[in-house]
Amino acid sequence: MPVVTPDGFRASDNIAYVSPDALPAGSDLAVDMPNDADPRTLVERFGDIATIRIAFPAFGDGRGYSSARILREAGYEGELRAVGDVLVDQLAYMRRCGFDAFEPDQQLDMDDVKAA
Repeated sequence: MPVVTPDGFRASDNIAYVSPDALPAGSDLAVDMPNDADPRTLVERFGDIATIRIAFPAFGDGRGYSSARILREAGYEGELRAVGDVLVDQLAYMRRCGFDAFEPDQQLDMDDVKAA
């Protein structure tokens, strides 16, 4: 599925995402954060992480909102992406928590995205 950003749709990236438990040395890392993981474990590595994808396995599971808020309040400035069961009705709330990109399981209509 394409990635939804404030500028529209873009192709999904071909980056190898790693688990927060297995961060290699280096920079420009991309991390897959399960919604039940403690986002505070990444704080020391913020300078190395370009993108964090937070899982939303079900639209009713709100733990990802908390993870996003914790990361932003701790100073993370890279791309924060909601991945999974992301609905257009949730985008405004997700943005308020700090998400700036979305990778939904289902295609979203750009007109609906702009209105959210």
